[in-house]
Amino acid sequence: MQLELWQILLLAAVQGLTEFLPVSSSGHLVILAAYLAPDGKVEGLDIPALNVVLHGGTLLSILVFYFGRIARLLGEDRRTIGLLVVGTIPAVVLGLPLKKLAGDTVLANPLLAGCLLPVTGLILLWLRRPVTAIQRYQELPFLKAFWIGIAQAVAILPGLSRSGCTISAAARLGLAPESAATFSFLLAIPAIGGACVLELAGGLGGGIGIPSAHLALGAAVAFVVGLVALNWMVRWIERGQIHYFAWWCIPVGLGVVIWQLSIR
Repeated sequence: MQLELWQILLLAAVQGLTEFLPVSSSGHLVILAAYLAPDGKVEGLDIPALNVVLHGGTLLSILVFYFGRIARLLGEDRRTIGLLVVGTIPAVVLGLPLKKLAGDTVLANPLLAGCLLPVTGLILLWLRRPVTAIQRYQELPFLKAFWIGIAQAVAILPGLSRSGCTISAAARLGLAPESAATFSFLLAIPAIGGACVLELAGGLGGGIGIPSAHLALGAAVAFVVGLVALNWMVRWIERGQIHYFAWWCIPVGLGVVIWQLSIR
């Protein structure tokens, strides 16, 4: 089957909502795509490539929401550029080989996404434990930025939340809640942007079986929904409520595992 426009827009809305909420956007897209194609195969569709297009929409959400912070990177916050470079290295070293060697077997596997969603839930519950976090992201040591980058690189697997992993790691390494969120989302810019560039360089538009106009609409929906979700997420982090999402990730993940095993 081919995905219809309404299905692409549904995937886009889910992407926009879950990219910033700590529930794994890639995991939810993979699971939803498998549900829309119960046989697990969507003819002519490269799910990871569609993920990248929709991630591009949410990347624009970050650029708009953090425009002021990004502008300061060229002035008073120049040191942060180096931190972002160091934090991006693990994604390049670990993420690119995984995508090349494993491909759809791993990155578009709904069973794996179901298995890893409860892991995301446990990570969020770990964040609930008391922690003294007062450091600003501008003062972050480069080694700590590297460790946060490792958390981001691991989260390339579907079911592991990028925002959940990086914000949890940043908070445990001493960043204040708002700084942990800001650094996490700034770190997403080179990661998502780089993935989009690689897919476009590889001929994204000609091989995924979806009209370009539908992809553009999907990216637009992901942008609008993502902007709203990002605003919500920052507020929840400031209130210390991020761990609440564990009670979504754990049961949903277990349900997906049961569903996937029952149809195999």
